[in-house]
Amino acid sequence: MSEEFTLHNRIGFKVTRLARIMEARLEKQLSEHGITRLMWCVLRGVGMENVKTPSELADYICIARPAISRLLRTMEERGLLERSGIHDDKRYRDIALTELGVEKMKACHVLVRELNDHFAGKLDPETYETFMDLIDVMTEGEQVQLMRL
Repeated sequence: MSEEFTLHNRIGFKVTRLARIMEARLEKQLSEHGITRLMWCVLRGVGMENVKTPSELADYICIARPAISRLLRTMEERGLLERSGIHDDKRYRDIALTELGVEKMKACHVLVRELNDHFAGKLDPETYETFMDLIDVMTEGEQVQLMRL
């Protein structure tokens, strides 16, 4: 069989493998704080990027709204965030981190930065920028709502 058609030389396989390697490392590190990757995304969005509503978070994380609703409910139960109605409209919820949520966000931010630095450090700066640009090109126009990231 031709080398160009082997499984390990397919872009989907390579990108998926890299994503799973990074995912497994990050999940292991975050689990020491009782946080998942999606929880980290919410902590960062709310605590560092001023994303305050469930629909904004779904868009920010690029996952479907039902998935974000379940995630926010779990995080609220664990004391990481609070949701409150705005202008007496129970359909519109504002999200804020609790003191515990802020503590976890800060601790996990260090871990995420270390992981990113580890993989980015394998590339020279120009190659890294090209790689990031190419990922953007390949995902441009792909409007898929994921149930998980």
